[in-house]
Amino acid sequence: MEDKAGTEKLNSSNWKAFWQLLKESNPPKWILIVAIVLSLLETAAALIVPLFTKSLVDQIAEASLEASLILMLAAAFIIQTISSGFSFYFLSYIGESVVASIRKRLWQQILNLPVSFFDSHQSGETMSRVTQDTNIVKNLITQHLISFITGIISIIGAVAILLVIDWRMTLIMLLAVPLSLGIMMPLGRKIYKISRATQDEMASFSGNLGRVLSDIRLVKAYHAENAEKENGEKGIRHLFGFGMKEAKIQAVISPFMTFIMMLVLVILIGYGGVRVASGDLSAGSLVAIIIYMFQIVVPFTRMASFFTSFQKAIGATERIQDILGLDKETSEQKLEVADPAQDIEFRNLSFSYKETPIINGISLMVPAGKTTAFVGPSGGGKTTLFALLERFYKLDSGEILLGNTSITDFNLGSWRTQIGYVSQESPIMSGTVKDNIKYGIDEEVSDEEIKQAAELANAAEFIERLPEGYETQVGERGMKLSGGQRQRIAIARAIIRNPQILLLDEATSNLDSASELLVQKALQRLMAGRTTLVIAHRLSTVIEAEQIAVVENGQITGTGTHHQLMQTHSLYKQLADQQLG
Repeated sequence: MEDKAGTEKLNSSNWKAFWQLLKESNPPKWILIVAIVLSLLETAAALIVPLFTKSLVDQIAEASLEASLILMLAAAFIIQTISSGFSFYFLSYIGESVVASIRKRLWQQILNLPVSFFDSHQSGETMSRVTQDTNIVKNLITQHLISFITGIISIIGAVAILLVIDWRMTLIMLLAVPLSLGIMMPLGRKIYKISRATQDEMASFSGNLGRVLSDIRLVKAYHAENAEKENGEKGIRHLFGFGMKEAKIQAVISPFMTFIMMLVLVILIGYGGVRVASGDLSAGSLVAIIIYMFQIVVPFTRMASFFTSFQKAIGATERIQDILGLDKETSEQKLEVADPAQDIEFRNLSFSYKETPIINGISLMVPAGKTTAFVGPSGGGKTTLFALLERFYKLDSGEILLGNTSITDFNLGSWRTQIGYVSQESPIMSGTVKDNIKYGIDEEVSDEEIKQAAELANAAEFIERLPEGYETQVGERGMKLSGGQRQRIAIARAIIRNPQILLLDEATSNLDSASELLVQKALQRLMAGRTTLVIAHRLSTVIEAEQIAVVENGQITGTGTHHQLMQTHSLYKQLADQQLG
């Protein structure tokens, strides 16, 4: 009993969640009304046709055929055909409109989710929500939803007319309904469970594909094709298994519905034929009854298909609603950053990632317009400090201040606009060189400004040697460019944004000597007059910094200039002796 009550409650909440998703998608109401009216007109015309056919058969039997009846029958067919065509088009428009709205909301939501979400979800899995899950919802709307509604109307209308024509034949037909429902309802619940598991597996499979394809060079370099082949085939086998489970259920539903339809048809023809022979029923009435039977059975079969698709759509809706219900990064109207050229203060920062402490009580004053370097062993928390400064994560305790204002009091967009970030592997998007330099800038950027930024970044020379200059396609993740070229484009991207706060995370660590020299010169131009925070493993790149902070195990264990730390900090002196001799 409890299980049954729970299932009913689940079904109720499923319906509500689905309708809520459609409602929030704001489908075009007038087009929806027109589509429903046309569908009803098509249904009405279809219900009239058997009545005309009944009269036609009876008149032919009596050799008294009227031309007006043929014209009315033809008109009914024409109305049904035209209304069906327009109805299908408008319903397709509504379905595409709804799914476009859902995808737009999903995409906007995903772009505004915190970085922690992407840390724990594969990109392919998230892509599956935007593409496959929304497509399942679209198929339900365009192919099944309105036909389900008109099917109910058609069944009710056909049954009402049949009761008038002959109630005995109607009762024979209706006996098949409870039998069919008794089979379909439990099978529908099984399809829901299978569909949900299939969508999870498909999302996981898509995530694995995205991971492998984005790092295909790593796969090939380490000859990992066989391992990835096994991983892929494992996912394919799971999907095949779920597909066959669904096929087993469909293999029961489809033949069962055909069997019921044929059984009813044979009984009606046999019983009806006897009554026609005895003069108790006209031949036209029998023909009309058989046609109405198909107008009941066909929508009823479609309803079975609707429930199957609906169960699939419920699983998709749950996944979509899960993402739409996540907390976004807050970018509501707060303070705009009026003066970014102020000191930045880390005040007693603590931060844990998945319950693992990363930052533990860090305090530091970063002077405006000067360079502060962070050095120390890998895994000490240096890159995490940058992530906290960019507000990718929320602090456990403490605060970061710009001047006297906590950075959480600033509008998120306004705050991040003040920051330029160049990392050791600065990401390059697929597209042109020009697109990458002006990436993320809303206002119009002139070609002259782009070229000037490239010149300051020591990138103009190599860009102009490319086949199509600034319009050259850089390939996925910039793979057509060398590491030094990608770094210089990333620096040009930072220059054109003109940020007051600059974050450099090992920006030259992966470069050869020639590229490093060019990048260092570009960085010096970029750093001039800006508040710069640098993460460096090579001390030679930061010994001129106005302030150096040594970070160990999530704590700052020493601050000062290079010369001061050489005198006061044993770890720093050890690193300097190793690297600088």
